[in-house]
Amino acid sequence: MDNVMRYKGYWAKVQYSEADNCFWGEIEGIRDSITFEGTTVEELRKDFEGAIDDYIEWCKEDGVEPQKQYSGSFNIRIDPELHREASLLSKIKDISLNQFVERAIAKEVKLSLNK
Repeated sequence: MDNVMRYKGYWAKVQYSEADNCFWGEIEGIRDSITFEGTTVEELRKDFEGAIDDYIEWCKEDGVEPQKQYSGSFNIRIDPELHREASLLSKIKDISLNQFVERAIAKEVKLSLNK
C-alpha cells in the first residue's frame, strides 16, 4: 500500500503539501486528532512515531485507554439477494455468517495485498 506509515498498531496515510513544502499525515480510524509532518522522510517518520508515543503517554497520564483504530465490528449494507446467498453458503459450510464474511474479506485483502 502506497503512502502509509505504521507504528505500534496505528497507521496513517501520508500526503504532500506543495503550499507548505512538507509531508504530513493524520492517524486514521480514531476520534482523537493526531497529526505529524516533516520535510524529509526521516523527519516525517520521527514526528509520526513521536506523535503516537506522546499520545500513548498522555493517555497513561490521564488514566484513559488509548483508542484503537478499529474495534473489529462494523455494519454493512449489501444487496438482499447477496445477503441470502451468503447466509445459505455459511449454513452449508456450517459456519456463522460473520465467519463467512470475515473469510471472504480476508481472501480479498490477501489477493489485493499479495500476501
